[in-house]
Amino acid sequence: MNKTELTAEDFKAMVAVGADHLSENAEYVNSLNVFPVPDGDTGTNMNLSFTSGAERVRLSNSDRIDQLGSDLAKGLLMGARGNSGVILSQLFRGFSKAMEGKATVNTKEFADAFSHGVETAYKAVMKPVEGTILTVARESAKAGVKKAEQTDDIIELMAAIVKYSQTALEKTPDLLPVLKEVGVVDSGGQGLVYIYEGFLESLTGEKVPMADRSISKADVTEIAHQENFHNVSHSIATADIKYGYCTEIMVKLGEGETVTDEFDYEIFRNHLNELGDSLLVVADDEIVKVHVHTEHPGEVMNYGQKFGSLMKIKVDNMRLQHDAVLEKGDAPAKKLEKVPYAVIAIAAGEGVHKLFKSMGVSSIINGGQTMNPSTEDILKAIDSANAEKTIILPNNKNIFMAAEQAAEVSEANVVVVPSRTISQGLTAMLAFNESDELETNKTNMTAELDHVVSGQITNAVRDTVIDGLSIAKDDFMGIVDGKIITSHKNRPAATIETLRKMITADSEIVTIIYGEDADEKESQAIANAIESEFDFLEVEIQEGNQPVYSYLLSVE
Repeated sequence: MNKTELTAEDFKAMVAVGADHLSENAEYVNSLNVFPVPDGDTGTNMNLSFTSGAERVRLSNSDRIDQLGSDLAKGLLMGARGNSGVILSQLFRGFSKAMEGKATVNTKEFADAFSHGVETAYKAVMKPVEGTILTVARESAKAGVKKAEQTDDIIELMAAIVKYSQTALEKTPDLLPVLKEVGVVDSGGQGLVYIYEGFLESLTGEKVPMADRSISKADVTEIAHQENFHNVSHSIATADIKYGYCTEIMVKLGEGETVTDEFDYEIFRNHLNELGDSLLVVADDEIVKVHVHTEHPGEVMNYGQKFGSLMKIKVDNMRLQHDAVLEKGDAPAKKLEKVPYAVIAIAAGEGVHKLFKSMGVSSIINGGQTMNPSTEDILKAIDSANAEKTIILPNNKNIFMAAEQAAEVSEANVVVVPSRTISQGLTAMLAFNESDELETNKTNMTAELDHVVSGQITNAVRDTVIDGLSIAKDDFMGIVDGKIITSHKNRPAATIETLRKMITADSEIVTIIYGEDADEKESQAIANAIESEFDFLEVEIQEGNQPVYSYLLSVE
């Protein structure tokens, strides 16, 4: 079959299948996180971002491909979460721009759209890194342009793009040493490959052969127990929650009086996919584990019982959960009266929220690791603040691009201070002066970021070796300014060792913010040890209640 023209109907189907293919594999993408920390969320972010775009395309009645491309780009822009989601949105922003004015596209025009998407994405990233999603997008687009010179068949073109995206993905460890050291391919690149494979499957109606990157039985068990297994339920706006119940079941296959059907993975997964979204099904010869967002959790359980006995049931009402998060996070519910200045911080943990409020932050978006707010979330906060001048503190490197994108899209007067940690955000507030101009505040607050050394303590979710450091699963790792510098079985010992490496002769103040899984008694013992060893330091302890990180540390 030779296809020389891509119609709006074709493109709509491609986006839908691409979204489904990414959604089915989002947890695998999460598992490729280089650092063994419990916040590997690239798959979740890309899935939610692309789903936002795909939903806008699905609801469109347009019969023009340029309008559908615009719908996809707009949905991705508003739904973009994390750096991977923002880069994805930029790829399809450029992609859609190249199709403007066209009701359909031919092979050359389609190839040019991929190429234009790469140009737009590279421009959006201040310091592009090779061995990432950008490399996969660029190499596959180049192959597409070359193929378009040899054929007028769009299916052949898409096949070439998929083939070279897979090849480029396999080479990412050669371009980014940390990937080779850990033994994974780039997670963002893998997510993009899944989308492209979905595009091709839509055009051909056949499954695309993939490189063998399957997860082992041991990995299946590990993933099913990770917090990432249900990150999605904490990452979307209440109004956007189409399926309100996060439902998880574990089925002992072939066991029990309710068994009527023999288990077939494809049939099982396809049926559940019709009951909701954000589906994950992992199985071995004895057990199948399911995670799905649905409006009918009872139907999921009843269906599971056709194949075996229910070993585990868990149902969460995500609408109630999200409302509680918003209330806890002081998210603005209505637009305030016009004010001269607003500072919006993104942070997780009730105690951390209070710290920011005490420093003069006017509103907080609840989020951080595993809970990256979207561009739209940030835009809503800007709008609700209703200020003449607005400053955003992302406090996380994975939120920085979404914050910049929100500032660019917003009609308000907004700047982003590039704080990458909670400690940097709090320190930046020391330089905020409401009487200064917006750019002056941005300059002064940004300058403060270099005056603090940031550290975190969290546990490892798997065995690995990074920068020559051997890390065992469940060890407590010390991370300083994004680099893992120590690993220890004992949490206080890991914390003290991390602080030792952060402190210099010029240091004056150490701040210890303890999280929801730590307590004041242990924090005080750590503080006593540091004060005994470094008698010139002042040590402060604060309750942060933050998730993921047992301790947030700062040295100034």
